[in-house]
Amino acid sequence: MDLFLIRHAIAEERGEELPDVERALTHKGRARFKLVVRSLARSGFRFDRVYHSPWLRALETAELLAPLNDGPLIAAEGLAGPPDPNFFASLEGEHVACVGHEPWMSDALSLLTIGNADGHWLRFKKGGVAWLRGTPAPAAMNLRALLPPRGTLSTEETD
Repeated sequence: MDLFLIRHAIAEERGEELPDVERALTHKGRARFKLVVRSLARSGFRFDRVYHSPWLRALETAELLAPLNDGPLIAAEGLAGPPDPNFFASLEGEHVACVGHEPWMSDALSLLTIGNADGHWLRFKKGGVAWLRGTPAPAAMNLRALLPPRGTLSTEETD
């Protein structure tokens, strides 16, 4: 499986008036993430499925992946909290994206690559992407590339 772990794009600031789960993407967040989508498209990436946290900013980020998505958008509670190996084992498809939040995306990357869900050594920037390949289980995936929100990725560079 090719698995893309994606942190949601830049969202509205936290505040007492706005519940965390209802924070939407900002104009800047949408614009920057569209550049990420364009970079992924130029590299030929497509998704069978896009799983996302049910929180609004993750849903909106997942919706921006539409030009790359051949399958359904799937709301997944497993992306709105610490990584659970059972969630990742349940993923379906060969080319899958998961859109979620920090610190859990870093913890998921750590879990899937080294078997330990302590991702303090890496923090995803908002709109950042990690490309993994392998079986979605602890220590069973290899990190193929990290794509910062303003970065570019070429499959020629990573194959």
